Amino acid sequence: MTSKRVNNIVLVHGGFVDGSGWEEVYQILKKDGYNVSIVQNPTISLTNDVAVTRRVLAAQTGPVILVGHSYGGAVITEAGNDPKVAGLVYITAFALDNGESVSSLIKDPPPGAPVPPILPPQDGYLFLDRTKFSSAFAADVDTETAAFMADSQVPWGIEALNGTVSEPAWRTKPSWYLVATEDKMIPPPAQRFMSKRAGSTVVEIAGSHAIYVSQPNAVATLIKDAAQGVNKKVAAELINI
Repeated sequence: MTSKRVNNIVLVHGGFVDGSGWEEVYQILKKDGYNVSIVQNPTISLTNDVAVTRRVLAAQTGPVILVGHSYGGAVITEAGNDPKVAGLVYITAFALDNGESVSSLIKDPPPGAPVPPILPPQDGYLFLDRTKFSSAFAADVDTETAAFMADSQVPWGIEALNGTVSEPAWRTKPSWYLVATEDKMIPPPAQRFMSKRAGSTVVEIAGSHAIYVSQPNAVATLIKDAAQGVNKKVAAELINI
């Protein structure tokens, strides 16, 4: 895996949204010469989303930087054990440990933390209150785009929230983490806890949970930093052979 330079990027979206939110990040990375693929997870169950992600990884030629936003972090934490994955990038995401699930991490929010406006389950699926979507999820996204995101929500399966990670890839793979300091969905202290535990290279940027939409350049920069970081490590290893 480490004999080739990393030029493949695989982007994994989170809950309530689909892969289209990555469009501007995708365009930036493509312009800079990267081969970029976007996973369209159904977000019905973690097991299925990991399987969908692995199918995209299987189609790659050479090593991959695997990127996850929000719940997508849970997906890449498990799918990242694939031998093609050279590094992980968490964008205000859940970097779970062995046996953890998204639901287990969010069940006891710290005092004073914003409470995401998640509506009661409907047939085993969750939605965000459309009237509060913008302020909670996309406060720094333009009004029209935030409204579209609210109205085009993808049902998030409770089974996906309850899915547990069996072996966190960050234990054996280098990782990078973007902390969105104005996030109202995943409290910044929780992001800092997970990134520190994972030993990630961390950047903090003032932005909402949808920072990948509102600040695509900053997100793309971290992804490129990850690819370059892995490539430097590979080069150093080859010199020492």
